[in-house]
Amino acid sequence: MDFKQEKLWGEFVDTPPAREETRVFVPCFPLATKKQGDPLVKLEEAEGTGENNDHTRIDSTPHKQVISNKKITLRIIGPRPVKKVTVRVLGPKLEVSKQNKPDPLCARHSKSYKRRAETSVLLASDRVACAISKKQRLEIDEIDLPDVNNQLAVVEYITDLYNFYKQQQHVRRPMDYMEKQVEINVRLRATAIKWTIAAHFKLGLSRETLYLAVYIIDRYLTLEYVPKRILLLVCNSSLLIASKYEEDELQKNVDDFMEVLCFQHTEESIIRMEKAILNKLEWYLTVPTAFMFLVRFVKAAKANKKLENMIYFYGELGLMEYTLIRYCPCMVAAAAVYAANCTLRKSPLWTDTLQRHTSYSESDVLECARILVKAHLAALDDTHECHVLYEKYGDTEFDCVALYRPAVDLIEESKSGTFAT
Repeated sequence: MDFKQEKLWGEFVDTPPAREETRVFVPCFPLATKKQGDPLVKLEEAEGTGENNDHTRIDSTPHKQVISNKKITLRIIGPRPVKKVTVRVLGPKLEVSKQNKPDPLCARHSKSYKRRAETSVLLASDRVACAISKKQRLEIDEIDLPDVNNQLAVVEYITDLYNFYKQQQHVRRPMDYMEKQVEINVRLRATAIKWTIAAHFKLGLSRETLYLAVYIIDRYLTLEYVPKRILLLVCNSSLLIASKYEEDELQKNVDDFMEVLCFQHTEESIIRMEKAILNKLEWYLTVPTAFMFLVRFVKAAKANKKLENMIYFYGELGLMEYTLIRYCPCMVAAAAVYAANCTLRKSPLWTDTLQRHTSYSESDVLECARILVKAHLAALDDTHECHVLYEKYGDTEFDCVALYRPAVDLIEESKSGTFAT
């Protein structure tokens, strides 16, 4: 847009539309046009209150000074601009500001300025996340409410985690291998697991280590032919691998495991077998064992200390029983809970909470529970391999749960329900 400019008080400014304004001019400031004879500014003296009321016409000659202190009317003549401008007189200067577009520096402080900073976006995302977390907290299962402030309990997605475990438990499971193993039978396998449980208890290792060690033994026997003479070496090396994997602060070394074997095998042979097992299993050790499900089902059963020890007692009896290898770990853990409830005469034997978390009904776990009760009954015989567990859980450390009368009524009756005491 073309604006005519003229020098007013030493500065060039855009010529605004023609209009009339009343100003008081300070004398002795030059007022000039671009060239003589082309007046752009006409000054007409307004009627004043002084003695001289005659109209005085001011010539447009360059550098003509205005020697007057009276009110005058300033008429600015020029082309009409398209955009509106406002002339503000600030002391000795004229400042022109356009109204059609806000100043970008001042606009961000305006209420109508709606540009969103990244911080506001992040805060909005946080508010959405908080809403999601509140929604998830409302969906937390009742058995996890006591651990809602425990970050290690991961109560927000513990249900999804166990659903994943139920899917992964079928991956690389040990299968029936007795037909493949010529020199090993069910009785010899029970003896080997008995020794593993005794060694585990003597070394003071965690329950997770025991369940993983038995998994490694069965998985290796599924994939590889093992002579009878090195079966205990396989068990010892499997226990060593499991302890390295599960124990937080392993204070045992190979010499401790050699001592358990009464130094029947050298350190070199134990390490060589350890490498052979890991290579055969392709270093695949992250598996959901029955112990992972037992921990969850103990919470679902709302078990006290005695019931908890009884459940773990039946869980380790399940490690001894080769016939349970055809059941998935989740089923064995659920059956251990049901057998423990039957032994302690709990009522009801199976709740809706247990059915929801185990995904099994009472009739589904009945057959597997009978096998566990039979193992409890067999453990009373001091010549049976399961007797090692009878001695372990018959101690006051475990509330002497092994000394309870086995639930023989569960074996005799074909259907579940309350039975006579």
